Order: sequence, then C-alpha cells, then structure tokens
Amino acid sequence: MNFPDHKTRIVATIGPASQDPTTLRAMLEAGLDVARLNFSHGSEAYHAGLIRTLRAVAAETGRRVAIMGDLPGPKMRIGDLAEEPVELLRDATITLTTRDLVGHPGLVSVSFAALPAAVRPGDRLFINDGFILLKVQEVRGEDVVCSVRVGGELRSRKGLNLPGIDLGISAFTGQDHKWLRFAAEMGVDAVSQSFVACPADIEAVRAAAKALDYHPFIIAKIERRDALDQLDAILAASDGIMVARGDLGVEIPIEQIALVQKRIVAQANRAGKPVITATHLLRGPGDQGRCGPRRLGRLCAPLAGRPGHPGGPGPARPGPLGPEPLRQPPHGDRRARPPAPHL
Repeated sequence: MNFPDHKTRIVATIGPASQDPTTLRAMLEAGLDVARLNFSHGSEAYHAGLIRTLRAVAAETGRRVAIMGDLPGPKMRIGDLAEEPVELLRDATITLTTRDLVGHPGLVSVSFAALPAAVRPGDRLFINDGFILLKVQEVRGEDVVCSVRVGGELRSRKGLNLPGIDLGISAFTGQDHKWLRFAAEMGVDAVSQSFVACPADIEAVRAAAKALDYHPFIIAKIERRDALDQLDAILAASDGIMVARGDLGVEIPIEQIALVQKRIVAQANRAGKPVITATHLLRGPGDQGRCGPRRLGRLCAPLAGRPGHPGGPGPARPGPLGPEPLRQPPHGDRRARPPAPHL
C-alpha cells in the first residue's frame, strides 16, 4: 500500500472573497482539501449555489474536495445599535437587556433570552471576540447591569461570550436541525457542531442525522471551557474535533491556549481521531495592537518554535492591559511570574 507523504490537510472557509470559480480553482490547485461553509451567514439558496460551484470546479480540476457545513449552535449576539460604533470606556456602566430594542451607548439588547437567569453579580462577560470585558454588577428583571472593565469599540451584532457560566441549553438548536436537514439534502460530507460542552451535544446531532437517513462525518468544535473537562467522552462520541482557538481563547486565560491546544491535539491523536486547529493561524504579533483572546501573537511561539514564523517569537505590543505575563510558561520554566492585572 502506498501511503501519502504527509497526513496534514488544509481546511478553508469559503466566503464572499473566495466564492468565485477562478479563486476556488486556484485554491484547489494550491492544495485545498476541505471547504468549510459557515451556516451562520447566508441563506440556503446561497450555500446551495456555493456547493454546486465547488463540485463543478472539483470535477474540472480532477481534485477531490470534501465539504463541511458548520452548524452555528446557540449564538449570543448584541442587537442593533442606533449609531455605531459606540466607544465603551473603562468604569462606564452599560446595561444588557433581553428586551427587543435598538441600542444606544448605555443600553444594548442581546439575543440570549436566558441571560438574566444565567448570570450573577461578579460574573465576567466578553463582547466582540473578547476585546471588551464587562463585569456584572446587578440583575434587574430582564436587564443585566454591568461595569466596563476593558473598553473598546462596539458595533451591532457582535458576539457575546459567557466563560465558565452554565447556559442551561443544548449546543444543538432548532436552527441547527434546519441546517442539518439542508446538509442532508445537499449531500454535505461533514458537519461541525459549534459550542459543544458534552457528549450529549454530539449524540443529539447524530440522532437527528440518523432520523434523516444521513450519516455525515461529525466534528465537535472545542470552544467552551466545559468541553475540556469531558474531552475524552466528546472524542468518543464524535468522528473528529476542531480546536476553535478564537472562542476558546475567550473562555480560558489566553496564555494557556498554546498548551491546551497541544494537549487536545495529543488526546485526539491517541484516540485516533482527526483534529483541526483553527482561527488566525497565519496572524503574527504585529497584526493587532491589543494582545487579546483572538490575537495570539507571541503566545503561539511554543507551537511555531522558530524565529521568523508568522506566529513565532516576537515582542507583544502593549494593549489596554499591557502585555499579559505567561502564568504557566510553555517550556517547563516554573519560576514565579508577576500576577496578572486585576480586572
């Protein structure tokens, strides 16, 4: 038997910048193996057209490409703002509400109806991929009053993260079921479930697919802290996993991402399951001014391991908090470090 000279494959998200046949052909010829479709954006008609284009280009080039549909999971987002952007300043007060309204600098709506029941004073909430940090001060009916601990620019429809908070909901939502049915009709090869917290989330996807007589390759996206505690069971329930470093970097301290990523990959390898590492793999320390959860910068140095690598060694630019010290150094150095800034 002739084995391939490498086992690493390339997964790329297809969107407006890459959906035309010419670009897709160039991507396939450059080595694209899996085309990811983000079902959080676009209609069924849009994605159906994209699938047809992908298959036509694959047939023309004679290259195989698998198609993976990404199920959105329970998306929590800020609602629309009357004017944007809104600049949130440190120590300012902002109220998050489940009421349906157009937001302004001191009051914004959220799509997660259970937010007031899920949080309590002292909890930390992140907005805009972790760039804005809020601390819950008080819950008043449908409103959650927060203080701004790390400010920044806020725009409509930005994501909301609640690290370490039990959401009390399943990762597999009714909207996911709709998209799963669409994936079955289009013969999509694989589906990835967002915000997996336990094996039951994957079992729900598999049961729903079986009821549709659909048997896709099911990927569990590891982007919640709770999933790390049940990783072996999630690996057993799924066909593969994805290390979703962006949201995971909001759920856990950013300096732990490199170590946790390596541990997840090692566990997947031991289980004989494919593992995808995703989010900002090609961004380096100079790409962003703030050293935040999605801006891995020098924290990827333990993985790159060599100077000159896009995510390799280099100075971190100080942001609102300053360059965060590594509380758990990646190379075995256990000497005491200064404590992280108090938030």
